[in-house]
Amino acid sequence: MIQFSQVTKRYPGGHEALSGVDLIIEKGELVFLTGHSGAGKSTLLKLVAAIERPTSGVVTVSGQNVGRLPQRALPYLRRNVGLVFQDHKLLFDRNAIENVVLPLDIAGFERRESFRRARAVLDKVGLLNREKANPISLSGGEQQRLCIARALVSRPALLLADEPTGNLDAGYAADIMTMFREFHQVGTTLVIATHDDRAIAAMGGRVLHIDHGRVGEGA
Repeated sequence: MIQFSQVTKRYPGGHEALSGVDLIIEKGELVFLTGHSGAGKSTLLKLVAAIERPTSGVVTVSGQNVGRLPQRALPYLRRNVGLVFQDHKLLFDRNAIENVVLPLDIAGFERRESFRRARAVLDKVGLLNREKANPISLSGGEQQRLCIARALVSRPALLLADEPTGNLDAGYAADIMTMFREFHQVGTTLVIATHDDRAIAAMGGRVLHIDHGRVGEGA
């Protein structure tokens, strides 16, 4: 499903976030990305989602060279990708449930079905009683759970998550990882950047360790 071929990502100023990465992630895999802060985990996820473009090399997702996709094609790529990033990218001019239904609106779902699915996933992340709340009134942990709900509501084929439990207490973190496991069991490909060793041990899966932009197997 995902292939990196000699991928390097260099930012302005010369910082090389990833260096010569060769990587294959098969459809349906559960993969954890580990490594020190600044190792390149977030950059790798953003390259898969075509939020960033590689400086050199090729990133392929479901047979498409995403580094060369025109801007107008990106929404079609992301319809099948759930994104959980640390900066959330929530819309503060919409309430919580309207943030969650947005991917379904873009995909053309009927409005009643969109809200039914949104309420179901808000219930799973413990936010059903806050569905009318503006995201700015939510705590950091609640915003994280709202972002996870939005990523999961469309039941994506691929889920990319960057430290998804970083702002959550142990109880909610365990609940979120249980949800991720359930999605993986029905065939969703998961790529999760995390420092949570307990989650990795509990869920199993493949571990990729990133060290100063270079990717290797194992912790």
